[in-house]
Amino acid sequence: MSSSRPPLSTTTSLWPAATVLLVAAVMLVGFTLINVLASTGVTKNSTTTTVLIVGGLSRDFSNRAATGCEQNENPPANIASALLLPVDTKEVSGPLFANQGAGDFSCSLHFVTKHGSGALLAFYKNNLQALGWKLFSQGSSSGTPQFLFQKAGSDGFYWIAGVTVNSQSNAGSRWSLRVYQNSGQI
Repeated sequence: MSSSRPPLSTTTSLWPAATVLLVAAVMLVGFTLINVLASTGVTKNSTTTTVLIVGGLSRDFSNRAATGCEQNENPPANIASALLLPVDTKEVSGPLFANQGAGDFSCSLHFVTKHGSGALLAFYKNNLQALGWKLFSQGSSSGTPQFLFQKAGSDGFYWIAGVTVNSQSNAGSRWSLRVYQNSGQI
């Protein structure tokens, strides 16, 4: 004869799984409350940080010639940071707006300085990269010394800042600074 065994009297409890779920929920609520209570919020800093590059050419804070490109909130404030000039720079021609206000913003200025092209380009490379600009091109198709920088503007567009040394001699360099809005949105 075969003997039959009675069914097991133990059941699987859901309490361990429920405990894990309950502990997770309590931790989530607890850390959320800590975050809300400890949060100081975001404070807007109205001061502007001035970048100081040690070595190389100094920035001429009193020369406002490059700000001639600023009009009607173009370029935006975070892009206007590229409109800086090294010491001993004189304006040759005022701002030239390539598109006369139609389409993308484009402004160029022409200057002369007693510094060589290497020192001039190093000034822009050091200062603009410190201000968040990305150097993406060096040299031009015509062989003139040139740096092109790119940065996302607060207006939703990419912007390009270009420094081109047009000619150089023992007396210094003639060069141009151009800031323009790239047609592609961020």
